[in-house]
This record gives sequence, structure tokens and C-alpha cells, in this order.
Amino acid sequence: MAATAPPHTPAPAPLPEGRGPSGPSRRSRAAGPGRSSKAVVNTLLAVVTVYTLMPLSWLLVNATKDNGDLFASPGFEPADFNLLTNLTGLFTYQDGIFARWLANSLLYSVAGALASTFISLLAGYAFHTYDWWGKEKLYGLVLLGILVPHTVISLPMYLMASEVGLVNSYWSVLIPGLVNPFGVYLARVFAESYVPGETLEAARIDGASELRTFRSVALPMLSPAFVTVFLFSFTGSWNNFFLPLVMLNDSTLYPVGLGLFNWNATLPQEPQFYSFVITGSLVSIVPLAIAFVALQRYWRSGLTAGAVK
Repeated sequence: MAATAPPHTPAPAPLPEGRGPSGPSRRSRAAGPGRSSKAVVNTLLAVVTVYTLMPLSWLLVNATKDNGDLFASPGFEPADFNLLTNLTGLFTYQDGIFARWLANSLLYSVAGALASTFISLLAGYAFHTYDWWGKEKLYGLVLLGILVPHTVISLPMYLMASEVGLVNSYWSVLIPGLVNPFGVYLARVFAESYVPGETLEAARIDGASELRTFRSVALPMLSPAFVTVFLFSFTGSWNNFFLPLVMLNDSTLYPVGLGLFNWNATLPQEPQFYSFVITGSLVSIVPLAIAFVALQRYWRSGLTAGAVK
């Protein structure tokens, strides 16, 4: 039997140039709003960048001036370079009280952040691994702590610290910093992503106790979470101002932020503190900048983990 030829289908007529689905007109219409949106976004980013860098640039310029040039020259105009003189005066005033404040800030931030991070990892791992009655309700209660500003609970904590005699001591600042609801949240998110249940079950079958399973199996897997939570806790402790203001009376226990605040409050009576306050403010952000540059990739991963969850 002879094969039947398919019916001839006429080819579609070509569209005029510039009127097809992929023609220049459509591309130009699609590219127009895209370019406009990109220009708007870039402009906003440029404005935000300038707004963010202006205080830092002002600080960098004015930390190099002496007290006379601070008022005799515009804020962003360089004058005689006196940064080393300012640093020498800053660190030698009152037998180096500023260095003592820096050391106190490092103690509150490093020791407090290490302990807070370890507690947060334990809590996040427990919320991920174990099941018990009311677990999710308790977890929701922990998350509620993220919404409560620290300044609101500072006065109740002061009253409790006063009852047990911890006011005006290192412990009055360190102990409240051990509780970090956001760290617990991040630790649970990381545990759900990095610690598979099959691995934990295999460790239990091999005879490992729960503590050994956490220390030898789960904790190495949670090392990215440890660094991320530590960085958040370190930054929060370093910038903590209101709690030390409420708890501490002895100036030798002050963190650097509270010490600079006290100097700033005496500026009308002690104008020579202007250069100390500005130079000290510049020095006080150096540890934060070093920590951020060294651990910024963990910072980004922490923010991404929180956003995905």
C-alpha cells in the first residue's frame, strides 16, 4: 500500500522586524523597567552606604586632631596629625583606665559569648533531638524572649542581683548574658540541617552515652553554628550598654562603652576629654571590625539560616 503524503501545511509568515516575540521592541520594553529598577536600587544602596560610612569617616578624621583643631576646622577636613599623641594620652590617663575598660569589655564579650554559645548549642541540640511533652510550647516561650527588649528586663534583673548581692560585680553583667534566645533558635536550625538522626542513632547503637554522642558526634558537626552564635553573642555583649549602666557603680568594672559615656557626660566641665572620647570611640570599634572581617562568612551563613527557616 502506498503511503499517504501528509497534507501540506503552509509555513507561518515571518513577522515584521522588530515586532516578533524576541524582537528589539520587546527586548527594549523588557530592558527598560529592568534598567530603571537597577538604577533605583543602586542609587538607594549608594545613599545607604554614604549614610553608613559618614560617621566612621568623621571619626577617622577627627581622631587625628587635637582639641584645638576639633573646633577650629570643619569636621571632615584633616588638620595636623595628632593620632599618636591622642592615643598616648588616652592610654596613660588615670593610670590607664581606658585599657582597663577595654579589658573588661573583652572579658564580658569573650567569656560571656563562649558560655552563652555553649548553652545555646546544648538547648538547640536538645530541642532538635529529644521529644517530650510540651517541647514546642517551651520552644515558643524561648522564641518569645527574642521579642522582649533587654532594657525592659534590666531593672528586674537588677532587683534580683541586688537580692543575692551580685550588684557592682563582674557576675552582674556576665550571668544575664548567658541567656540568648536567638542563639537557641539558630542552634536548633543548624542542628536540623547538620546533625542527621541516623548518625546519632548509630552512635547510640555503638554504646555511646548521650553526653558522649553530643561531645564526639554532634558538636563537631555544629562547629559552623558555634562560630555563628559566638559572633552574634560577642557583638551583642560588646555593644551592651544599659545593663552595665544599671548594675555597675565602680568605674574599674566599666566596659569601654560605659566608660566613654561617663567621659562624654563630663565634657562641659572637662573639655580636654573631647579628643579622648573621639579617639577612644575609634579604638573601641577595632575589636568588632577584626571579629567581623575574620568571621564574616559565618555571619552571612547565620543570617541565611535564619531567613530560610
